[in-house]
Amino acid sequence: MKQQKPTLTSTFEQAVSAARAQRGTGEGATPRIAIALSGGLDSSALLHLAHAYAQQHELTLCALHIHHGLSPNADAWLAHCEQQCAALNISFEARRIQLQDAKKSGTEAAARKARYAALGALCKEHDAQLLLTAHHLDDQAETVLLQLLRGSGPAGLSGMDAANTAASLLQNDNLVMARPLLQVARKQLESYVAQQGVTHIHDESNDDPRYARNALRHTVMPALEQHFPGFQERFARSAQHAQSATRLLTELAEQDLIATQDGDQLDISKLRALSQDRAYNLLRHWFATRGYSMPSTAWLAEMLTQLLEAKYDAQLLVTHPDCHVRRYRDRLHLTPKLAELEGQREDQFDDKPGTAFRWNGETELAFPAYGGILHFEAVEEGQDGLDPDWLRSQPLLIEFRRGGEKLKPAHNRPTRAIKYHYQALDIPAWERGRLPVVKNAKELLFAAGIGMDCHHLSNGAGRIRLRWQAV
Repeated sequence: MKQQKPTLTSTFEQAVSAARAQRGTGEGATPRIAIALSGGLDSSALLHLAHAYAQQHELTLCALHIHHGLSPNADAWLAHCEQQCAALNISFEARRIQLQDAKKSGTEAAARKARYAALGALCKEHDAQLLLTAHHLDDQAETVLLQLLRGSGPAGLSGMDAANTAASLLQNDNLVMARPLLQVARKQLESYVAQQGVTHIHDESNDDPRYARNALRHTVMPALEQHFPGFQERFARSAQHAQSATRLLTELAEQDLIATQDGDQLDISKLRALSQDRAYNLLRHWFATRGYSMPSTAWLAEMLTQLLEAKYDAQLLVTHPDCHVRRYRDRLHLTPKLAELEGQREDQFDDKPGTAFRWNGETELAFPAYGGILHFEAVEEGQDGLDPDWLRSQPLLIEFRRGGEKLKPAHNRPTRAIKYHYQALDIPAWERGRLPVVKNAKELLFAAGIGMDCHHLSNGAGRIRLRWQAV
């Protein structure tokens, strides 16, 4: 018996039900489902399909419209969407946004980023845990082709998922974004809209060939359709193969990360044992787990060469757009790019460096110029600390170390240079530069990251010890 070809409606319903199951809002639950509504042909078809599905499954549906303000017709589009939702008795809300960093990232990228952030915020306000978008089969083909032209790897060539959390894009951890029309060709949506008498707007920016996606849509895709009919389905199939390969690469990277990780760092010697391709795969995954943008292959190759060829004791620094990649004691570190602290700009030859202060019994004092808070904590019974009366009488100074400072951590331990203590505690050089010291008029009392100097410590009631908290 010949299998019946799925209809647009059945394809949509199956995809939405699968997304609801992924979100954990399957049968028996009555969540809110939201749709992204631009008013164009695709999202207008989505609106009517979602309306029918919501009625059938007794769900609450809301439509969300983002007003970019880029077109002189934007107000009219908003009004159209509102009218369409009112006719169907669907909850509607619009949000006006302004693009940030459009010159840096381009209008398309800036609009996309702002649009999805706004949709994520609106879903949170409406308690919607599932957001439907109108991406279809032709969009998937365009996405795969664009990524191919950019030289993307398997992750990029995977195209769009049928459903994912996209938390970083939507800025909403509790939201699943689903694309229930991803297996539907645009021609099917055109037929549906015509049959149902659905009105929609036309966004003139979609005709502008200056945008890469429009150039593909109006020139390349028609040529492909003429010479390779049905190419969209084949592109989608290739995207599915790439998705499978990406999942396997992720599984391998997770295993390699467990094998090479030492705390928050990677063991260089274990990284060196991996093949080049496997090392690249691991490093890309590591960057992704830390929330950093994906480095290019050329950048990875240069970084890996420097890392593996450097001497054991080399303190290598490679700059990534989002962070610093450092090597210290045969360990690879990813560290954030931190702004210079005001206290770090002091004249190293000034006779009065640092910040003078007095302690008047406070439990803590904030020192923004040094990037943290100095705590004054009562010691437990039997522990040594500073006499609070003596500490109040002392003119105190906080500053970053200037070289030559020494500290004796206990009466039965020798006096050593602070640098020695940092090395013994395995504190990397770049962290030492942000760790202040506290002195009185003559002596070092405390070094952040190390602790108290013992010369003025004694046992007694109410004794005080210092502790530094970076913020």
